[in-house]
Amino acid sequence: MSKFIADFHIHSKYSLATSKQLVPEWLDYWARIKGIKIVGTGDFTHPEWLNVLEKSLDESEQGTYTLKKSLQQTNDWVEDSEPRFILTTEISTIYKKDGKTRKVHTVFFAPSIDVAGRFQQVLENRKFNIRSDGRPIIGLDAHDLLEMALSVSEDIICMPAHIWTPWFSALGAKSGFDSIEECYGDLTPHIRAVETGLSADVPMNFMCKSLDSFALLSNSDAHSPDKLGRNANVFDCEPNYYAIKKALEEQNGKSFVGTIDMYPQGGKYHYSGHRKCDVCLNPLEVLQHKFICPVCKKPLTLGVMDRVAQLSDRDDISECMNKQHTRYAIPLTEILPELLSVGPTTKKVKNAYQEIISACSNELFLLCEMDLHDIAAKTSPLLSEAIRRMREGDVFIHPGYDGTYGSVHVFSEEEKMAYKENPFFVPKKYHSPQKSRFDFDLAQYHALAQKTDFSVVSGKKPDTQLRLF
Repeated sequence: MSKFIADFHIHSKYSLATSKQLVPEWLDYWARIKGIKIVGTGDFTHPEWLNVLEKSLDESEQGTYTLKKSLQQTNDWVEDSEPRFILTTEISTIYKKDGKTRKVHTVFFAPSIDVAGRFQQVLENRKFNIRSDGRPIIGLDAHDLLEMALSVSEDIICMPAHIWTPWFSALGAKSGFDSIEECYGDLTPHIRAVETGLSADVPMNFMCKSLDSFALLSNSDAHSPDKLGRNANVFDCEPNYYAIKKALEEQNGKSFVGTIDMYPQGGKYHYSGHRKCDVCLNPLEVLQHKFICPVCKKPLTLGVMDRVAQLSDRDDISECMNKQHTRYAIPLTEILPELLSVGPTTKKVKNAYQEIISACSNELFLLCEMDLHDIAAKTSPLLSEAIRRMREGDVFIHPGYDGTYGSVHVFSEEEKMAYKENPFFVPKKYHSPQKSRFDFDLAQYHALAQKTDFSVVSGKKPDTQLRLF
């Protein structure tokens, strides 16, 4: 056995607002560029997409498939590997429960095309529309949907999607619940993994003891093939459906190793604040200001970290850090513009990206595993230092808030200016001051939270509506 990378939650061209290149041949192509061994198909509940998959894929190991050789896209800078596909789909459920409208997204894995087809048939027999969108919207309780899936096959895997997203998730502030158990009820034991989402990383989830029984997965939720692997998972088991299922069930930190995460501070709603007032606050500061903007005195727009903190019940997450490993990666297409002082979509970045991938096998190997001396020799000392900083967390972070994307940079403005003036400039090795995982004290937050009335934000009150998003 050897370690491999998997990205399960993606979409096809049949989902709304997605790239037309989300077809098997280009998913295979970009999985090879990224270094992904197992990629989800997405959208297997869509009949036309499942037909495409059946025509385009050959059976491989148990529950996995490979692209037909005749469809494989070739290029001299892309490594010759053979990614596997695993059948996945995301379903949106919208329903009323406990006097509140719930909007929950759930990802399902199927062990075969036959099981996926039977799942489709059950949905159509219930008169649900699964043909208009690759991610169908159905009026069914998330618990009942899981019950329906298990009636098709006990081997189906259920993963609550991006669990902290405010509007569409099991724990979302605006339409979710205060625990996975509240959402899925007596069927919760059938759920062995949850998805953190792009705006949260694994350590944020460690703040909540109620999530200790779940493996914490990170996926790209890609709407175009080049976004594959921006979040991903690392396994050390056989690359087949049942080995992955067992790894998630065992949750031993060995067969399921952990995740590769983007820095979540880059998300638009990571922290709370007011864009117009240039105010960005961490959860402790939000409580200290009683959910009110200190500049305009109006309610703050709350972020994902606030929702996590509201449901948190652990003061020290260090005891959890060995449960699964988390590594952070910045996409190469975001590092190169810093090095080249150009925009991310320029031809200069595109050409440099292809040259580097050709020299370094694939992107995730370069970002996460490749020896820094080899990177310097095969590319440049500047890129080697950029990747060292990224791996060690020596980065410059400005968290996103109130619809404003955050930023994560590897070089200071002074260093970027020096390189612009001198293309041979290599910065000195920089080490940021030792920082704690969060820039606020969890114990202090919990002490203040005990004295705070959360009813105004519905953080822990299921019978009221959140008014501040």
